Amino acid sequence: MNQRILVLLFAALTVTPIRTIIAAEVGGNAPDCLLSSMNGEQSYSLKQFHDKVLYVDFWASWCPPCAKSFPFLNDLNRDLKDSGLQVIGINLDQEPEDAKAFLAKYPANFSVASDINEKCARDLDVKAMPTAYLVDRHGVIRHIHFGFRPGEAKALRVLAEQLLAEKSGQE
Repeated sequence: MNQRILVLLFAALTVTPIRTIIAAEVGGNAPDCLLSSMNGEQSYSLKQFHDKVLYVDFWASWCPPCAKSFPFLNDLNRDLKDSGLQVIGINLDQEPEDAKAFLAKYPANFSVASDINEKCARDLDVKAMPTAYLVDRHGVIRHIHFGFRPGEAKALRVLAEQLLAEKSGQE
């Protein structure tokens, strides 16, 4: 009987997706995602922005709330960029043309990257569109936000401003 329980427990653990075990959470470190520019000519990682507060927003062209979030992200970038905020929109479309058409309709005045193989999205365990991660200057995830409704913009801005107000170093 005990042996059967152990076998079932082992079987259950081996079928559990690893990402649920290592999923990003508030207080954890953001993964070092490798991303590419929308034209595929450049690549960069989230770690290169280690001295900035990051607002990382996962979006897709088929997502109506994503379209509503772009004016907010543009305003956030315009207003807080000089204070040390880096807004990065990470597209998850399989077809680059879909993302380009979306961006033609809803221009982004912030950094936009592609995560075509969705490794970054898996590492962060993105579950909804859009999903935003606020990451402090030390690479620690401080807030995760699912979806977007215009009424939430003020609270999200306050969270970003609070992180920007924190001391940049512990030296």
